[in-house]
Amino acid sequence: MDASKKPYTVAVIIQLIYTGMFVVSKAAFNQGMNTYVFIFYRQAAGSILLLPLALLHQRKNAQSALSFTLLLKLFFCALIGITFSLNLYHVSLKFTSATVAAATDNSLPAVTFFLALLLRMEVVHLKSPSGIAKLTGVAFCIAGVLTIAIYAGPLLNPLSHSHGQLAPGAPSRAQGGAWIKWTFLMVVANAAWSLWIVLQAALLREYPNKLLVTAVQCVFSALQSLLVAVAAERDLSRWKLRLDVGLLAIAYSGLMVMGVAYYLQAWCVEMKGPVFLAAWTPMCFVFTTLCSSFFLGETVRLGSILGGILLVGGLFSVLWGKSNEREGEIGSMTPRGEMDTNKTDVAVCVSDIRLATMGVS
Repeated sequence: MDASKKPYTVAVIIQLIYTGMFVVSKAAFNQGMNTYVFIFYRQAAGSILLLPLALLHQRKNAQSALSFTLLLKLFFCALIGITFSLNLYHVSLKFTSATVAAATDNSLPAVTFFLALLLRMEVVHLKSPSGIAKLTGVAFCIAGVLTIAIYAGPLLNPLSHSHGQLAPGAPSRAQGGAWIKWTFLMVVANAAWSLWIVLQAALLREYPNKLLVTAVQCVFSALQSLLVAVAAERDLSRWKLRLDVGLLAIAYSGLMVMGVAYYLQAWCVEMKGPVFLAAWTPMCFVFTTLCSSFFLGETVRLGSILGGILLVGGLFSVLWGKSNEREGEIGSMTPRGEMDTNKTDVAVCVSDIRLATMGVS
């Protein structure tokens, strides 16, 4: 294969991996797998995979050990941005659809930018094209979420006429109130996720070892998720792993998402930059819509498609604004070649958010 085409092929493969995660996870929930138990097993699998690699990398580079204060910060970051976010996200996925989950993921750059703006880690110049583009992107994302939650629209025929089994107690679009609630809770989960991204900037300045910082948070989230799962599910029979789609979902998330996708994303960002990788995120929405309709028999309504389009538009608007802003910063470097590195680069969020600990999204 031509070397110049490899990043494009890898970017598509990454989106296909996440499509598989959405579809397989939703299939597991439809068959009755407890979402809290799933999160624990998934984070445990990720910890087993990542922690040895992180410790080996730390020893190889002779870096200092993590301080107690930093470990405490990592614990609370994991609690908010991983344990809370992932559990709420997957419960919302259980009660909505894989298409909605893939669509709302496109709001992550805008939500991250908005939180960074509130925390004064981002600056918006209202008279500049980049500032206008970023604010427009936030507005588009809000409109997209409202469209998905409130407007159902006509039903689009599924590609598979054998409709998949709904998760126990899952609402349909006909149950408007429940659908709206779970859609907005999914956005809340994404907001917690975005806050996690913003906090990583400060953590990595304090201890610049992304792999170890990520692995430790993954371990903390596994322990926290165990407590959540024990409190939520007392029936030990629901904890047993069987040779079914639930085990497949756990193995897939651990191996393909936290292993293969982690490596491919790091390589792709190194080769072409974070904006390039983020620009391919809408393909996951398209792939997930098609696959969930074909394999799960999910019904897709026009509202989900229109909302997804608005979210994709918001994604590209924020990314364009950030990319244009960075070009201006590079052009206005100080004589010593320095530029402000204290801002949170929301263009990185789609790639960083999926590295190792998160996966879903």
